[in-house]
Amino acid sequence: MARRVRLEFAPGVILEFVNRDRGLDFVSRLAEKGTRLPFVVYGPEGCGKTAFLKQAMLLLEEHGYSVVYASPLQREAREALVYSSSLRDIIREVLHALPEPYSSIADVALRIASYAIRRLSKPRLALLLDDVFQAIGLERIEAYVKSLLNLIEHPPSDYDRIVVIVASSEGLSRERLARHAWTSTRMMWNMSRDGFQELYGRLPGPKPGFEQAWRATGGNPRLLAKFYQVGWDMGVLIDEIVEEKELVRLVGMLGGDEIRLLRDALVDPDVLLEHLSLEWGRRLERLLIEYNLVARVYRRSEHLWVDEPPPRRDEELGIGEFYAWQAPIYRDALKTLIGMRR
Repeated sequence: MARRVRLEFAPGVILEFVNRDRGLDFVSRLAEKGTRLPFVVYGPEGCGKTAFLKQAMLLLEEHGYSVVYASPLQREAREALVYSSSLRDIIREVLHALPEPYSSIADVALRIASYAIRRLSKPRLALLLDDVFQAIGLERIEAYVKSLLNLIEHPPSDYDRIVVIVASSEGLSRERLARHAWTSTRMMWNMSRDGFQELYGRLPGPKPGFEQAWRATGGNPRLLAKFYQVGWDMGVLIDEIVEEKELVRLVGMLGGDEIRLLRDALVDPDVLLEHLSLEWGRRLERLLIEYNLVARVYRRSEHLWVDEPPPRRDEELGIGEFYAWQAPIYRDALKTLIGMRR
């Protein structure tokens, strides 16, 4: 087992990576054979994809891989591009040759991978890309993924094995990539109850009962961090979510039919499926996915999921058979806004 990465959970709180053992087994299997297609992992915002990729980096290095991790949405350059020590000279050369190397980390990472294959002797190379779809925009997604596939199928030189994993919370990109056979798609959900309880137990200081945190976040570690930072004040947390996700704007865009459907979806998200034949039903579904409030969870077969899939249905957490609210507190925030709307 790879050593556990230590991550900043909240300002001044550093915690060791926990949970996701099945997901790490998945990475180990990829390491043994490499990937024939880029793996695209979708999951709710804040479900732990970034922590998972950083832990995967350590695991892949233990399997002899040189790893490039790129996260274009990170503010600091040192966090946006992380790499194995074996690639240090190559990274320096590539960045030196570019006028503004950190202006497009997604493209730089691809260039580094290509250069590493040419420079190293039959390397084992891993490319881990975190939320690149949000950084490059929907219009570029197909071309970018095709470039990743070309790197695997038509490399500039021979390699031993290559692993390419892309993690994204951008659910709309799935529709574009579904047109092609360029990727292998997997889903990741929030933490399991047991794993989340272990993480919760490691937080310092006084805290409310575990059930309150579980019912609010549904196992989402980023929301747990926010809850912790606002002093476990549910009202403040809801206010922050409304502001950050621009939910007032979202509700203001909805017509009467959409508001009525939204009310029903707050009770059972599967009602969205029943209204996809209607233009306004499709519009509401698309908006809820675009705002990263709802996710499609059509299938529960374990081989389609990184780590454990969500339960078949959980009314308390807002999980249906076909759709699920990414976190229960999103429903609470929308209920507050809809209640204010006349």
